[in-house]
Amino acid sequence: MDNVSTELEQMMAKELWSAEDCSRLRQVLLSTSDPIRALRESALALSAQNPDPSGAAAVKLGILRYMLFRFAEALELLAKGTDNKERRFYQGLCNKQLHNWAAAIENFQRAEDRGWDAKQLCLQLAEAQCLAGDLAEAKRTIGRFAKSSQEDPDWYHIAGMVAEMSGDYDEAGDLYEKARQLQSGHPGATFRLAYYYDLHGEEDKAMELYRECVARSTPGEGRPPLPERRPVYSGALLNLAVLYEDVGRYDDAARCLRRILAVDPTHARARLFLKDAIASKTMVFDEDEAKRIALRNDLLAIPVTDFELSVRARNCLKKMNIRTLGDLLNVTEPELLSYKNFGETSLAEIKTMLATKNLRLGQMLEEGMPKAMQPEIPTASVGNEGVLATPLSQVEFSVRARRALETLGVATLGSLAAKTEPELLACRNFGQTSLNEVQQRLAEYGLRLRETQ
Repeated sequence: MDNVSTELEQMMAKELWSAEDCSRLRQVLLSTSDPIRALRESALALSAQNPDPSGAAAVKLGILRYMLFRFAEALELLAKGTDNKERRFYQGLCNKQLHNWAAAIENFQRAEDRGWDAKQLCLQLAEAQCLAGDLAEAKRTIGRFAKSSQEDPDWYHIAGMVAEMSGDYDEAGDLYEKARQLQSGHPGATFRLAYYYDLHGEEDKAMELYRECVARSTPGEGRPPLPERRPVYSGALLNLAVLYEDVGRYDDAARCLRRILAVDPTHARARLFLKDAIASKTMVFDEDEAKRIALRNDLLAIPVTDFELSVRARNCLKKMNIRTLGDLLNVTEPELLSYKNFGETSLAEIKTMLATKNLRLGQMLEEGMPKAMQPEIPTASVGNEGVLATPLSQVEFSVRARRALETLGVATLGSLAAKTEPELLACRNFGQTSLNEVQQRLAEYGLRLRETQ
C-alpha cells in the first residue's frame, strides 16, 4: 500500500475531523490518480461502518457527501451530527450550493461562534450575502479583513464579486486581476471574469478564460503549468460547452459535459446539454427561414411609442399593457373597442399605424390558432397572475438563454409563455439546447410556450 493510501485510511479512521483535517483530506485526495474514485470508495467504506450514522460519524459522512456534490444528502447527514464548527461550516457550504442563502449565512455565523477561522468564514459569508442581494452587509463583512488581506487572492476574488454585483465593473475587473496576479489562474476570479465577458457578449475572451479555469494540471498550449492539481468549476465547464456549441464545436462541447458527468452523473443540465450537443451534429438549420423570422420578430418588437399617436390612444394602450406592434397583432377590434374611452377615432389611428407596416389587428391570431384554441395559460386568479408576472431575473437560466431572452425583450414568465418555438429559435445563438431549457423552466411553473398550427 502506498503512502497516500495509508494516509487516507488513517484519516478515515480518525474519530473527529478538524478544519485542518478537512483541508488535508482534500490535498490527499487530489494527489491520487483518480480523486473521485478514491473519494467514493472512502465514503462507501465509512457508510458501511456506520449504517445509522450520528455524532462525529454523521459529520464526516456529510463532509464526504459535500465533496461528492451530493449537497442535499450531505445536509441530511450533517443534521444528525455533533453540533460543532465543522458541521456548521459544511452546512453553510451545502446551503450556498443549493442557493439557500439565509440558511448558508446563519450556519456560517454559527460556525464562527463555534471557533472556525474568522477570516475564512468572512469570505464565505460575504459571498453568500452578495449572492443573496444584501450588498451593503457583504461590503461590511469583507471590510473586516481588508487591511490584513493585502496578499490574499481569495479576499480580492470575493471583493471583486461584491463590486461586480454592485455595478462597479471596472473595480471588479481590477480586483479579479489582482487575485490572478497573487495566485496564477485563481479559479474563482478567473471564472467570474469569464462569466462577466460571457454575459456581455465577448465570447472569445470568455472562452479563453473558461479554458484556463477548467485546465487540468497539464499545461495548455501557450500557458504555463498550473502550480498544483485543483478542483474545477462545473459551471465553467457548462458555460464553455454552451459557447463551443454556439460556434459548432459539438465534440468539444460534449467533452466538457462528459467531464461534469464523470464526477456527477446526475447533473441534470449537463445531461440535457450533452444530449442536445450530440443531436446538434445532425440537426438541419434553415438559415433563410431563420432570417425571415428574425426580421419579423424585429418588426413586432417595435414599441408603439415610436409612432405618433394621440394622447388618448397612447394612454389606453398603456393601460391595456399593449407595448409593441406584436401586442397589437394579438388583439382584435372588438377587444380594443370594449375598453373604456377607446373609440372609433382611436381605432382608426391604430389601424392606420399598422397599415404603414402592412400589418393589421388580430393578424397573429389569424395566422396562428383561433384564440379559443390557444394553450390555456390561466390569468384569472391572483395566484396565476403572480406566476405570469414573475421576472425572468428570478428564474435560473444559462447565460446563453438569458442573453437571448433579453435580446427578445422577454422580461417575465408570461411574456415568455406567449412566444412560439420558431420565434425563439430565430433569435441568434438560441438553439435546441436553450429551447429545451426554456420549456423545462416553464413546465416547473405549469406553463408552456404558445403553439402554432
